[in-house]
Amino acid sequence: METVKGYIEHIIYRNADNGYMVFNLVSGEEEITCVGFFKTMDQGETIEAEGDYTTHPVYGAQFKIEHYKIVPPDDAVSIERYLGSGAIKGVGEALAARIVKRFGADTYRIIEEEPERLAEVKGISERKAREIAVTVYEKRDAREAMTFLQKYGISNTLAIRIYEAYGTKLYGILKENPYQLAEDIQGIGFKIADEIAARIGIHTDSDYRIRSGILYTLMLAGGEGHCYLPQDVLLKKAGELLGVEPSVMEPHLGNLAMDKKLMIKRSQQDGECKVYASTYYYAELNCAKMLHDLNVSAKEDLLPSEENEITVKIDQIEKELDIVLDELQKKSVEECVKNGIFILSGGPGTGKTTTINAIIRYFLSEGMDIYLAAPTGRAAKRMTEATGYESKTIHRLLELNGVVSEESKAARFERNEENPLEADVIIIDEMSMVDIFLFQALLKAITVGTRLIMVGDVNQLPSVGAGQVLQDAMSSERFPMVVLEKIFRQAGESDIVWNAHRIHAGEELVLDNKSRDFFFLERNDTNVIYKHMIQLITEKLPSYVGAQPYEIQVLTPMRKGRLGVETLNSILQKYLNPPSDSKREYTSGNVLLRERDKVMQVKNNYQLEWEVVSKYGIPIDKGCGIFNGDIGIILQIDEYAHEVVIEFDEHRRVTYAYAQLDEIELAYAVTIHKSQGSEYPAVIMPLLSGPRMLFNRNLLYTGVTRAKNCVTILGSRQTLKEMVDNNYQNRRYTGLAERIRELIP
Repeated sequence: METVKGYIEHIIYRNADNGYMVFNLVSGEEEITCVGFFKTMDQGETIEAEGDYTTHPVYGAQFKIEHYKIVPPDDAVSIERYLGSGAIKGVGEALAARIVKRFGADTYRIIEEEPERLAEVKGISERKAREIAVTVYEKRDAREAMTFLQKYGISNTLAIRIYEAYGTKLYGILKENPYQLAEDIQGIGFKIADEIAARIGIHTDSDYRIRSGILYTLMLAGGEGHCYLPQDVLLKKAGELLGVEPSVMEPHLGNLAMDKKLMIKRSQQDGECKVYASTYYYAELNCAKMLHDLNVSAKEDLLPSEENEITVKIDQIEKELDIVLDELQKKSVEECVKNGIFILSGGPGTGKTTTINAIIRYFLSEGMDIYLAAPTGRAAKRMTEATGYESKTIHRLLELNGVVSEESKAARFERNEENPLEADVIIIDEMSMVDIFLFQALLKAITVGTRLIMVGDVNQLPSVGAGQVLQDAMSSERFPMVVLEKIFRQAGESDIVWNAHRIHAGEELVLDNKSRDFFFLERNDTNVIYKHMIQLITEKLPSYVGAQPYEIQVLTPMRKGRLGVETLNSILQKYLNPPSDSKREYTSGNVLLRERDKVMQVKNNYQLEWEVVSKYGIPIDKGCGIFNGDIGIILQIDEYAHEVVIEFDEHRRVTYAYAQLDEIELAYAVTIHKSQGSEYPAVIMPLLSGPRMLFNRNLLYTGVTRAKNCVTILGSRQTLKEMVDNNYQNRRYTGLAERIRELIP
């Protein structure tokens, strides 16, 4: 690593959001182009920096700065240059020259120690002298904070965030409790805070460390879908993380509960001691309370004539839509009319869409306002196509505004208890994908008297986020529900539908390849699987299903391994989007991104702004929020501005700074879990071997039901049979069903 010292002559480019800068540094007779992430850097300042020289393919030699410190100017020329650069508010070149002429090389000391003397210079009042001093103090504080944080190996970008959060209070916080960073600053988790604490010299058995480790373990559990952990499981996991005995940690549970950081709840059913992070417990409790309030029944108040009127209207709807509803479908419509809450579940081909259309038609005939929504853009689009009525994502329905609350670090929605949705009926599809926090936000925006109809397939994998809302609501047995099971004739012509139901029932699949939409190719060599996969995507399937190659999706159970997401994406990128002189590239972490690559957002980002532009480049729509599982195409990599433009579904364009690309990964292949709520013209599933807990019936069922027109499985017949036979499901620790039963007798 090399060291350079000089003054910043000119800032070429600055990204205000992430602090990325390109500037010219004059060092003696040499002029150096420098790049890096900085927040407190201004033109005219003198810096000492460590880094390495690199060669950019377009912009040539650059000095990439890893660590730096701003040093005070130490001669009259440097001081005048710095003051006249515009770095100090209200001081221009002429005034800077007068100040330096008066005080010479002692100028900087005068500003810091005797600022009132600046009033000796013509054009500076006592008030202006104080303002100049305050600006210099602020810059000095920031400079010293950056230097202090870098001593502990904290990167520039992280140091900027810490200083912005705490200012000069950071010294006391880092000395006493560096784990507070994990609670207060987004992007700093327990592990980073733990590394900082170790460098500072905090002991491994520190109370702060143990408390932070327990909360971090609960946070990790939330990332795995749990709302709580049994106490013994929590202490075991936290003990492994911290290297501390469970007996040492147990007293801290009570302290954290007293501080309202967590809730300890003993189950009335089995006596299990459940430990929740407070936000998860109150999310479940709030949802149960709001469901209780919405669960209004009109059954007892209906007169026989009104009952008969419902039947007559359903018969009329059948004639208008030219459909024949079976008994369960008719019951579904009746229950929607009679109840404030209704749950409709069923597998593929069982007539959920037909039932929803009949429900919509019934309420429209009553002059009611209806809102349709689904968790993802793709699911909402499918719902619109299936019903003919506009459907939105739940986030758009609730009018996400992109502002994140510091307290909950959750999205803020314009539609809430103070500004509820103005609707008589709200129908939510793909409810199996809805996590506990999104459900809580939705319920807050629904007033008592509005009907809530929840539709989904309870046999799908649960939501990526914490909770299993649909399953818990059904297993509570407190709400009217119908589970459709009959496969209708038209759907029954599809082997995708039949085989999905066979998988769910644990029955043997038909793999004779006489099907028009379900194929199995026995291949036991991964290299052969790669070859056939590429042939299917580029040659065979596009014309067969009437789709573009990038619309055909490879789904796999795993991330690692030769048939895992990471390896498959690397191979598929090479053949589906090969390198070219016309395509720019950027390496983010271990992933090479290239223009025209198919990519996926891998975590919810409520603050990312998107816009839809016309063919003339004029914005015609805009909004906030790109979510876990959204798929897009890289349109442009701007090497100069360090930005990447990605277009997602519905032509939503988002500009990512390079520093944000840890939220993006290639999506030629995705895990089956990430595919939830999506539907693809064709699905290819490579299945050779893998861990039993992953290779199960539930996962296979979800993968197969993602395909609209064609499923092709490449791999081992024995593995496929074992997946159908394996009914293992990871248990999710959730308590919504129990909270509902507590509130609704």
